[in-house]
Amino acid sequence: MNITGRGVGMLSVKMLKPYYVKEEADCIRVVLAYQYFSLSLDEKVYQFVPLESREIRVNRITQQVENEQDVFVFQKGKEYSRVTLSELLKLTDFKKQLQSLIQPYINGDKTPIQEEKIDEVIMELEKENMKRLIDRALEERDYQTFLDYTDKLNQM
Repeated sequence: MNITGRGVGMLSVKMLKPYYVKEEADCIRVVLAYQYFSLSLDEKVYQFVPLESREIRVNRITQQVENEQDVFVFQKGKEYSRVTLSELLKLTDFKKQLQSLIQPYINGDKTPIQEEKIDEVIMELEKENMKRLIDRALEERDYQTFLDYTDKLNQM
């Protein structure tokens, strides 16, 4: 296997999809795998192969990439090319795609609209649950429990 460093050439991201994204207390790990990450290098498409590095670590607070010196290996046929993460970070399209991947995980980032929707769904689930409890009280002919639950439902 012949792995060489890259010479100067046209480099762009063809595809960047994480195998998975793992949230940790201090960082977000974007884990990469075969067929999910490819580059166009001198008009040839190279597929990522996890021979060296296989993840991008981003600090949750600073949003800075922590492993910039890591090397990613890409393959086209029998040809291999090594690219450092710092080289990839110079590419606008790579930075934009990486940012869109990590954004949902930064500081528990939820918009007020998302919070409202979550609250609405929870309220609906609670009402449905209360209706089931009322039905059970009716089936069991438990008049007092029926009254308690209907009062609670009316207060919601």
